[in-house]
Amino acid sequence: MDKILILDFGSQTTQLIARRIRDIGVYTEILPGDAAVGGQAPEGVKGVVFSGSPHSVYERDAPAPDKAIYAWNLPILGICYGFHRIVHDHGGVVESLSTKEYGRAVVVHNGSNPLFSSIPGRFTSWMSHGDSIRRLPDGFSQIASSDDFPAAFSSEGKNLFGLQFHPEVTHCEYGSDLLENFAVGICSADKEWNMDTYLREASEHIRSTVGTKDVLLLISGGVDSTVVAGLLLSVLPAEQVHLMYIDTGLMRKFESEEVHRNLKKLGAHNLYLIDASETFLNALSGVDDPEEKRTIIGDLFISVQEEEVRKRNIEDAYLAQGTLYTDLIESGKGVGQKATVIKSHHNVRSPLVEAKRRKGHVIEPLDRLYKDEVRRLGTKVGIATDIVHRHPFPGPGLAVRILGEVTVEKCDILRDADYILIDELKKRNLYHDIWQAFCVLLPVRSVGVAGDIRKYGWVLSIRCVVSRDGMTADVYPFPVQDLLEVSALITNSVEHVGRVVYDVSSKPPATIEWE
Repeated sequence: MDKILILDFGSQTTQLIARRIRDIGVYTEILPGDAAVGGQAPEGVKGVVFSGSPHSVYERDAPAPDKAIYAWNLPILGICYGFHRIVHDHGGVVESLSTKEYGRAVVVHNGSNPLFSSIPGRFTSWMSHGDSIRRLPDGFSQIASSDDFPAAFSSEGKNLFGLQFHPEVTHCEYGSDLLENFAVGICSADKEWNMDTYLREASEHIRSTVGTKDVLLLISGGVDSTVVAGLLLSVLPAEQVHLMYIDTGLMRKFESEEVHRNLKKLGAHNLYLIDASETFLNALSGVDDPEEKRTIIGDLFISVQEEEVRKRNIEDAYLAQGTLYTDLIESGKGVGQKATVIKSHHNVRSPLVEAKRRKGHVIEPLDRLYKDEVRRLGTKVGIATDIVHRHPFPGPGLAVRILGEVTVEKCDILRDADYILIDELKKRNLYHDIWQAFCVLLPVRSVGVAGDIRKYGWVLSIRCVVSRDGMTADVYPFPVQDLLEVSALITNSVEHVGRVVYDVSSKPPATIEWE
């Protein structure tokens, strides 16, 4: 199969590059940016992409590609840091900017380069850089600009291209067209990749890894773990698959009942519903640091699971998880090991999960997919549409939607408010216009009036975003009348909520979840 090789220098959006190119239909593989590649390109590789990075090329320990890769004489596209890397490696000069160029920026080009084939001469890009090009190497030409900055280059006779902006981010106009121009137009790669191929490969991997051993999956009730359950049950005999749902006391309203119904519909034979709410809430008592919360919850998930599997004599079972690549990226698990930690995910950085992973006892069949791909895969394995298109729910549950200490009272308040929000979105036909919607209970009380009585109530934030994959997100333009009515329903129905606010932050700079 033709493929595009991506060198990861630690960018938070490296996997988006891979995803966008896969969406075009061309297979992608990712290697660490500093990997030794040897003198010959791997079979099927038609071109190479250098990713962005949190580093600057002039830093002492800045990650650099094996110089042999330039001798392959394949087309190379550098994005942001990759743009600077190619320039630096060929004798050009990169310097720090006094003002960082971040967010939307207009790019202008003259249409003479195949990289910009069929793309308007003026479009809106997405920038995120603090360095720029002071001087291009000999034989390199600037082919696009943004304000006074070089936005793209190409080289004469070397098949080297660079983009200062990020075509992989959904906010960049014509980004997919640019990547297709490179992968298909310049590299001549055939379109042979699709979700049927991924399902076939994932199924083969599960069978070859697991063999006849049992597999244990911790079910959260969300889309990811449900899709993994459906995948496992479609690949392995049902008796070999053990599904464990641990009620942490941090679940949404009626969550446990819904999970039980859905898993039975999937044909689950070995289904264990564990009530560990008291254990989790006691462990979280007095804890307000979000990273500490995530670590406690992640470790408890595993320790409770280990205790339960001992009771059921399935200690040798593989541990399956619904880990997505967004989880790995935000937890600093970039392929090149250069990525920084945005926030820990309990199924990624928990020490006990890490210990199992080192032993090779963890299988994560979604760990190279994004949410929209997971939904497509779920449809392929026969999961109902209303489950597949359910909004994401974090593994730590309500604990990361309650800012500050988690208590039973706060969980009940948030559960009731969140249920009203989601129910109203469905009634108003807004639910499927939104990628993720939820409530956040803030550690703040504000003054209000109930009848003729002055009282203090909790402040609740509504968070609704639109996104394609969770890596970037825009605030949902909630119709004002609907927002006012939903807010009034919450304050009238949930006794201890005195004020509702609407979060208008995009990602970046904010993350989707508050913690």
